[in-house]
Amino acid sequence: MRLENKVAVITGAGSGIGKATAVLFSKEGAKVVIVDISKKRGQETLDMIREKEQEAIFVPTDITDSSQIKSMVAKVMETYGKIDILVNNAGLYVQGDVISTGEDQWDEIMAVNLRAAFLCCKYCISQMIKGGGGVVINVSSEAGLVAIKNQVAYNVSKSGLISLTKSIAVDFASQNIRANCVCPGTTETPLVTSALAKQADPARARRALEEIRPANRLGKPEEIAYGILYLASDESLYATGAILSIDGGYTAQ
Repeated sequence: MRLENKVAVITGAGSGIGKATAVLFSKEGAKVVIVDISKKRGQETLDMIREKEQEAIFVPTDITDSSQIKSMVAKVMETYGKIDILVNNAGLYVQGDVISTGEDQWDEIMAVNLRAAFLCCKYCISQMIKGGGGVVINVSSEAGLVAIKNQVAYNVSKSGLISLTKSIAVDFASQNIRANCVCPGTTETPLVTSALAKQADPARARRALEEIRPANRLGKPEEIAYGILYLASDESLYATGAILSIDGGYTAQ
């Protein structure tokens, strides 16, 4: 029970890494706040946790809307009275270089992947400070560490998350706030499955993603969730501003 009685807010918890993290955190004793724009997916995660008689609530939220984030935080405080952990996991993906990427596509990626994380940090950290401290884990990407071809908006948004993490770490360390970042490699999530399905040859595209990394396979959401759990737990008390790569060796090359 590494997170016993901790209150954890997880964005994008309706699927993929966010869902795996929500399920793992609840298993480890956390009271989980599922945040997702999809009522169907969020409810599915909630049902999965409650079937095991573990504690969770679902707060449907469009995290690009600051008023909805404020309402979500108010709901958490009303229900649990504190926020101990924030996992900024929600994200979108789009392909394209600086010429082919549309302005609207750029704005949407930045709104979901970066601005929303900023807003969630802004309003959750305020409550963490009142409660004596807390932990922020931002889910970036291997694409935040190295430029991956033909996905400029995604690369930049994920790189920005790393800088956001480091800034929070140095700004709030004296107030007992830790901020760390995980950088997953390509992981078997609905986001990746959807992107592969759009390729001319999905099987070949998948194999290419596997072969470019030493581990020669894609990651699993649960593998990333365990890294997030470590950074959320007291086992990593001395870690702040850290970047944890979980990418099958891709960025080590």
